[in-house]
Amino acid sequence: MPNDGGEAPAPRAPALALTGLTKTFGGERALDRVDLAVLPGEVHGLLGENGSGKSTLIKVLAGFHEPDAGELEVRGVPERLPLAPGRFRDLGLSFVHQDLGLVLSLSVAENLRVGKLASPRNRLMISWRRERARARETFARYGVRIDPGARVGDLRPVDRALLAIVRAVEELRERHESTALLVLDEPTVFLPRSGVEQLFALMREIVADGSSVLFVSHDLDEVHAITDRVTVLRDGRVAGTMVTAEASEGDLVELIIGRRLAAFSAEHRDLTARTPDVRVEGLTGAGLRDVDLGLHRGEVVGLTGLLGSGFDEVPYLLYGARPARAGTLTVGGRSVALPSTSPRRSLAAGMVLIPADRQRDGAVQGLPVVDNTTLPTLDGYFGGLVLRRQRMVRESRQLLGTFDVRPNQPRMAYGSLSGGNQQKALLAKWLQTRPSILLLHEPTQGVDVGARQQIFELMRAAAADGACVVCASSDYEQLAAVCDRVVVFGRGRVARELVGGDVTKDRIIEQSYAAMAEPGRREPGR
Repeated sequence: MPNDGGEAPAPRAPALALTGLTKTFGGERALDRVDLAVLPGEVHGLLGENGSGKSTLIKVLAGFHEPDAGELEVRGVPERLPLAPGRFRDLGLSFVHQDLGLVLSLSVAENLRVGKLASPRNRLMISWRRERARARETFARYGVRIDPGARVGDLRPVDRALLAIVRAVEELRERHESTALLVLDEPTVFLPRSGVEQLFALMREIVADGSSVLFVSHDLDEVHAITDRVTVLRDGRVAGTMVTAEASEGDLVELIIGRRLAAFSAEHRDLTARTPDVRVEGLTGAGLRDVDLGLHRGEVVGLTGLLGSGFDEVPYLLYGARPARAGTLTVGGRSVALPSTSPRRSLAAGMVLIPADRQRDGAVQGLPVVDNTTLPTLDGYFGGLVLRRQRMVRESRQLLGTFDVRPNQPRMAYGSLSGGNQQKALLAKWLQTRPSILLLHEPTQGVDVGARQQIFELMRAAAADGACVVCASSDYEQLAAVCDRVVVFGRGRVARELVGGDVTKDRIIEQSYAAMAEPGRREPGR
């Protein structure tokens, strides 16, 4: 509004402004003269393919990387780069990184208050009863239910993410910064849809008082739902900055990858008239009761439903990664009691699992890519008692090239790869064995749009090679694009089965809600 003198108020300085930011690693530019401005009271999206420079930019802000060049202003005040360790806190910045930064061996209350509890004044005078009560009050303000006394290592991934986010928000509140900046680096990767909505509610609350959020995500639906503006990085440079409401998904994809990307769509073949090649009967376990499924070779079957419907337990129970209480798996006339199965037995039978949490459950982060990708075929690299290391590296490099894993450097640590390339390396690791049953859980979680389409193609190729492909996912658009058939779960049971023309995003959403709303169903074990 105009002031009393009739003049419009002067525009507020950006909460954060970067100009000409440049960073080089080993002769390769990760950031090339990047400009970025985050305004007060906005959620600003930072997009780009894996390896585009997003993480490097954030690590510069956190004081982890020293840039080659560039200028930083915070609320209009110049700040010298590189930032000293911990300086970001003085500037009103708070970070939630993908690894969350939690201490798994400590309690929820200890993690929530770790900065305060570590101060000399508090070390000898800690009342744990008071700290747990304070934690409960804090969580209640955000509508989050987490036991303050629980060990963080025992929490579900969604609760760990919410804990990290609440801690970051509380750090901002305690500084009373009206124009503070919360940086969220792909915080939704392991969150269910309900958790994403909780996060978005927090973000809206933060920006309502003039604070700002820099939100990094690969999910364009999320970006459109929560951001005001977006900046896209491509090959270390700014490809463009747009008002989100004025940008279509196609516009954003074109900025991200440099070209229009044709939508992936598989032919929805109906194979249900054929006798199933694999039968699952009476599967019962955590969240599931008396589930029957029939699978066909050459088919991609999606499993889905709302949070709590149990669909996401199926791959782990079939594989033996989690204990089943009852059920049988029949392949080629041979039946196996699922309560007695194990990952070792499943592997021997030609079944492989690509878990949702690839960092924790899918690979060894600190080992080189070569060791991770050759693990299933390691016996073939021994000559007597000698491990033929050079041959491992050579064949791993060929495998990475086939699956377009970038960079193609077998000796680098697996954890150093971007999310999309980690997932492609994981698929390379297992698809080289030509499995008869491929189980996947959220296979494109935390993956950029280009790698996402490549993963769809790999799933279809595995089916064309004769595998039964089972994809458990809450990404309805993904299921509609890649699956021949979608099985919808409700309250721990199979509720619907969609085939042919019914395999659409809208139909999957509709049936997922209908399955949970259907009367007369009881949750398993109740």
